[in-house]
Formats: sequence, C-alpha cells, structure tokens
Amino acid sequence: MSSPSPPAPPPPFAFPPNLLPTDASPDWMNKADNAWQLVAATLVGLQSVPGLIILYGGAVKKKWAVNSAFMALYAFAMVLVCWVLWGYRLSFGDKLMPIWGRPSGAVMQRYLFDRAFLGLFPNATMVFFQFVFAAITLILIAGAVLGRMNFYAWMMFVPLWLTFSYTVGAFTIWSTNGWLSLMGIIDYSGGYVIHLSSGVAGFTAAYWVGPRLTKDRERFPPNNVILMLAGAGLLWMGWTGFNGGDPYAASLDASLAVLNTHVCAATSLLTWLILDVILFKKASVIGAVQGMITGLVVITPAAGVVQGYSAILMGLLSGSIPWFTMMVVHKRSKLLQKVDDTMAVLHTHAIAGSLGGILTGLFSEPHLCYLFYGYQNKYMGLFVGLHHGTRQSIRYGVRQIGVQLLGILFVIVLNVVMTSLVCLFVQLFVPLRMSDEDMEIGDEAAHGEEAYAIWGQGEKLENSRFSNYNDIEVPSKAGGGSVELT
Repeated sequence: MSSPSPPAPPPPFAFPPNLLPTDASPDWMNKADNAWQLVAATLVGLQSVPGLIILYGGAVKKKWAVNSAFMALYAFAMVLVCWVLWGYRLSFGDKLMPIWGRPSGAVMQRYLFDRAFLGLFPNATMVFFQFVFAAITLILIAGAVLGRMNFYAWMMFVPLWLTFSYTVGAFTIWSTNGWLSLMGIIDYSGGYVIHLSSGVAGFTAAYWVGPRLTKDRERFPPNNVILMLAGAGLLWMGWTGFNGGDPYAASLDASLAVLNTHVCAATSLLTWLILDVILFKKASVIGAVQGMITGLVVITPAAGVVQGYSAILMGLLSGSIPWFTMMVVHKRSKLLQKVDDTMAVLHTHAIAGSLGGILTGLFSEPHLCYLFYGYQNKYMGLFVGLHHGTRQSIRYGVRQIGVQLLGILFVIVLNVVMTSLVCLFVQLFVPLRMSDEDMEIGDEAAHGEEAYAIWGQGEKLENSRFSNYNDIEVPSKAGGGSVELT
C-alpha cells in the first residue's frame, strides 16, 4: 500500500488585487492615508466655502452681507491660484533661508505625483491640504475689516500678504527645514501659523484701514442669526479635518486629535455661556459662538499631543480668558477701542492662539509628540517635566515653554511688520477704506447687488446710480416703489 502524498506547500503570500501597486498607486502610497487626507482637506475647505461665507454674511449688518461673504469667496479663489504658482514651495519647498523656501511652482505632473515631504501620499494631496489652511487664514483676517474695507484694496492685499507673511510663518514653523521647527516648537495644526497670524494681521490691518461709520460701530446687529449659526456649525464640524488631518495619516493620533478638538470646543462654549448668564443675565447665541471658536483655536496647537483631561482644562481657560479680554479689558482700554476689529479677531484668534501655544508648552506629552512627529526630540510640556521630576525633564519642560514664547514673539513681529508694509503699499494705488458715502449704502455701492429681495420682485430704487448687472429687465418707473437700503 502506497503512503499518502505529502500535503501541497502553501501558496506564496500575495497581496489582494486591490492592494497591488500600480502606476496609479505606487508602492510608497497608502491608499487609506491618501483618502483621509483628501477628506480632511475638503472638510477644512468647507469651513471657508461655505462656512465662513455664510457666517460672515449672517453676522454683519444687512447692508454688508454680500460684501462680507464675497471677501471670503474671493480670497479662497485668489489664494489657490497663488498657492500652486509659488506659495506652496515658498512654504514647504527647498530651503532658501531659515524662514523661507525657494519659490517655484506646484503645477507639473512630475512634481505633483512625487511623494510628499511627509506622509504616504503624493504632493498633489499635500498641496491641496495645505492650501485650505492658507485660504482660511486670509478669510479670518477679513473678519477684522468687514464693513468698510475697499474691495479693490482687498483684492491686492490677499496675494501680497499670502506671499510675504503667511509663507514665512508656515516655512519657519511647519517646514521640516524651518528655523523654529528645527528648534522644537509645537504647533500641531496652526495655533501660530493660522490663528495667531490672522489675529495679529487682522488687528493691524484694521488699524490701517480705519473704523466703520460711527453708527455702525455703535450698532451692528447680525442680519440673520440662524444663517450665522449654520456657518458656525460648518466651522466646528470642519475642525475634524483641520486637526484630524495633521498627522498626515489615518492614525491613533488623528483620532485623539479629533476627540480633543471637540471636547475643548464644547467645554469652551459652555464656559463662555455660563459667564454670560452669570454676569449679563442673558444666554447670548453670539457669545456661545465666540466661545466655540476660542475653544477650537486654543486646542489647535495641542490637539494630538495632550491628554483628554488637558483638553477639558484648556476648554475652561479658552472660554474664560478670551471672554475676560473681550468683555472687560477691551471695554476699559481706550487703546484697544481705537482699532475697529469687526469680528473681534484679536481676542478669538490672536489671544486664543497665544493662549493655546502657551498651554501646549505646559501640557504636551512626550509619547504623543513622538506619535505625531515620528521621532524622539526634546518635546515635553513643563507640567509633564515637573511631574517626572528629573533634572533633564525639568530642563526640557522649561525649554519647551521658552520655544513656545519665542514663537509667539516671532509671529507677532512678523505680522505687524509685514501687514503694515502690505497695507501701506496697497494704499499707494487704491484707498484702503471705502468713502463715507459708499459706507452709508453698503453692498449696492460696493457691488451693485443686495443680499435679500424682501420687497416686490427685488427691485432697486428708481434713481439707483449703481449697477443693474445680471438684471434681465430693468424695472420701469411705473412699477417701482421706494425702498430703504439700510
């Protein structure tokens, strides 16, 4: 009787067909990471278009709804064109100097299909992801100058500020070759590069542009609170991509960052609301939105490098310290009141961004920093260093706070200087501020259009001297009535 034949050897290991490398999916690319990065970028883009478009459009006086929304839409488009032509490589390209990259385009297939400087996805994904951050920074600056900035001045301001201020901050802090990046600054997702920058730049631009009309400064009610809340909701939910996309991977750290982000925002909103109720006896919707925003800003530099309890503590501080500077310090400071900061970006972004940077220097955890950065360094929050209690850990903690404070100083000086120079340059060609006559009218003077047609079929005044652009028929005198524009 013959012995049974030996079992066949197992087949060699093979990837499933959907995971095999192809020309369209090279072996260095992780499909899941690439997919998440594109989703995260889209979420951040939605924060601006339509998020801040409808937040601004609803939060301002009715006569400024179109102008405010259009400033955001224009900035989004202009930044993208400048970004792919020169902005991205200035921010993340080859080193030209410790604070700036070498200018070049990001439009050629050969470059866009190469692996990005970090992450397992192509340059094309990274260029788009970083673009939406650059765009929202400019749109946040717009919040400080709503209700009076000449739109043509804004058209010039956007590409100039992006080129000479944003790219410098991004390269210095985020590029792997940047001066502060190499020093060990922790800015997880833009507390410095986006929020502190936009807050300081917005306040500086507001100084150079000048104030709104006196009656607009004294009374500037939102024209549509529900619309404003819809924009705020998009801003909040979009922060999932804002902070969740910055590990450049669908990783544990991304999950932690997302959870910390929303916990801090919710805690901050509730803290701001409680302070409003206790001291002003009113539960303010606008105040709740401000508290939400400050919570999101404060957690941004720390989202994936702090523990959950730290996110709660940061929410308590983000809902109270900016509240105090806005509701108490600002109202008592003649110096601050001289600058007309329409959307209070000084408090919600500059002060909150600085607070977030400092708290990151206190609460950041070495292991979480390792998960985020991918290598060991001296990253260690001061409180963690003191808890460890060794001479080296304390030295690292003190050093981290020092680097965080140096970063704040650098961003403030950079944005005060460059924003001032850009405004002075633009002023050589067009006025920064609309005329008082046009500011009395608002949208129709600036664009020949109005936000709401709440009378008849949306007819304009019979004697309007402004555009009838896109009108199929111009109403006859017989069919028109008198309409109040403001």
